[in-house]
Amino acid sequence: MYVSCMTLTHGFSRLIGRDPHEPHRTATPLELLFDLTFVVAFSQAGSQAAHLLELGHTTPAVVGFAVAVFSVTWAWINYAWLASAFDSDDVFFRVATFVQMIGVGVLAIGLPDFFHSLDEGHHVDNAVMIGGYVIMRVALIAIWLRVAAHDPAHRRTALTYAVGVALVQAGWVVAIVVNPPMWAGLALMVGLGVVEMIVPAVAERRGGATPWHPHHIAERYGLLVIITLGEVILGTVLAISAVVETQGWTVEAALIAFGGMLLAFAIWWAYFTVPAARLLHVRRTRSFAWGYLHIALFGAVAGVGAGLHVAAYVLSGEAHVDATYAQLTITVPVLVFTIVLGILYAILVGRFDVFHVWLIIGTAVVLAVAVAASAAGASLGTTIVITAVAPLVVVVGYELVGHRHLEEDLARLEA
Repeated sequence: MYVSCMTLTHGFSRLIGRDPHEPHRTATPLELLFDLTFVVAFSQAGSQAAHLLELGHTTPAVVGFAVAVFSVTWAWINYAWLASAFDSDDVFFRVATFVQMIGVGVLAIGLPDFFHSLDEGHHVDNAVMIGGYVIMRVALIAIWLRVAAHDPAHRRTALTYAVGVALVQAGWVVAIVVNPPMWAGLALMVGLGVVEMIVPAVAERRGGATPWHPHHIAERYGLLVIITLGEVILGTVLAISAVVETQGWTVEAALIAFGGMLLAFAIWWAYFTVPAARLLHVRRTRSFAWGYLHIALFGAVAGVGAGLHVAAYVLSGEAHVDATYAQLTITVPVLVFTIVLGILYAILVGRFDVFHVWLIIGTAVVLAVAVAASAAGASLGTTIVITAVAPLVVVVGYELVGHRHLEEDLARLEA
């Protein structure tokens, strides 16, 4: 039994599965409000990583950023899929969402201490960060228990989710209490993260799939991509401000403004060339791989913003690294984004397209030119503009040729 729509009042209501084929299903205002809290979390992670990168402390910056992005996006992913399947928009669901928003805020507050401890290299100071994460997960457990109480068809799945998530949270609490040396602490965090990712697979296999909505879930992921693109725009503004403060309104400032905004626009265009909603509708079994791999994509997009923040440090004269290093902090995430986007497409259509390899190679060539130009003495404004051309390779390739491949794949899958 599914509920096809939400009620107009927000008193307590039964939390049962929604119709996975409900027409005109879109993100709710509550979900959009929930997403806003992740703006702060991504910004905090990016700024902390950028600070360590401008010092030349690459390893703690990359490790800290990877852990922070996983923690933030994993909590978001769990909520997004649960809401897609069971959101009743009643007072209970709203309050549980509010509690998760508090958890995101606490996690973001704990990120500076976490990054600083990684840089120090002794113990991982993750108590506040994990505390915020556990707050989010406790609220999620409460929702799953309510689903188990109200929806007999999905009771087994909901209970498996609730028990699995609860056991892992116990592990996170132990990680706070034990406070092992840094590398042991990081290993424990990685291990618990892996177990977290196993729980949904076990629950859906053990109790049956949840009734998530393909068009709704594709929209939710697209919205978070736009949220992370905000970090690219923020990094661009910081870089422009650094130039204006030191040089005034110059050609360099104009190049950075144009290049940074073009980079954000091109990444947006490239991502939305893939009609994820239509493909998920006919390829529901590919949802796990598609959803999980987005963690890397979200991290790559947010990483571009962090790289532009490093460029701002260089332009203001505060950085301990040179312009080529800053350029690499932008180049690498753009390349990762392009590769992950190609893999996501291959996962959904179930075939490997050689044309996409050529697009990735073309992107890599443009990025290599940007790095080489920086090493040869070109300004950051110039190399950022060159970098922005890289995702445009994907856009132009799709508009000229790739859309025909997509039409063939859609016809084959929807037949």
